Amino acid sequence: MKRILLSALLLSGSMLAVAQVKKEDLATKNTKSPGAETSVTINGKNLWIYYHAPSVRGRHIFNGAGALQPDGSVWRLGADYATVLHTDADLDLNGLAIPKGDYTLYADLDNGQWKLIVNKTLMADARHIWGVGVSPDGIREGATTNDPATELGRASLTMGKPSSPVETLKIRLSGAGGAKGKLLIEWEKVTASAPFTVK
Repeated sequence: MKRILLSALLLSGSMLAVAQVKKEDLATKNTKSPGAETSVTINGKNLWIYYHAPSVRGRHIFNGAGALQPDGSVWRLGADYATVLHTDADLDLNGLAIPKGDYTLYADLDNGQWKLIVNKTLMADARHIWGVGVSPDGIREGATTNDPATELGRASLTMGKPSSPVETLKIRLSGAGGAKGKLLIEWEKVTASAPFTVK
């Protein structure tokens, strides 16, 4: 009997571990920051990122005094609900080992040398984490973005500038040949990228 109970517990635990985030649960009605998705299939394994894409709308977003997202802060890598990464395969993201599964993504804007934060926390009780800061219902969330206990780790991003300002946030996953791929983030006058390898 104990063996059957133990097997049932292990099976239910493994089912929870592979449960995939439903993108429709992340969608909001915020037309100023609509839901967006990027995906790529490499070696038969699918990766996707779901995020909410804000626009500049005349604001100063990054770098320097008065920036909406100041240097040294943690950014939710989008708007509204935290940005979610799903991977069907283990990854090496610029030296950070990421086991297959679901994660939330943030950016540490470390004085112009950004680092991608890969966090294991997806939910706040029965709902998805609301990025960084105070959500519309007044519940403070986002502390997990700076909590090493909930982080898988951080990966350095290569910084650059787009050829022209990018009005609406774009996050792209693309193949780079063989088992390799690239993550690219573009917004306002900043680009940040990192290579990854599908294991």
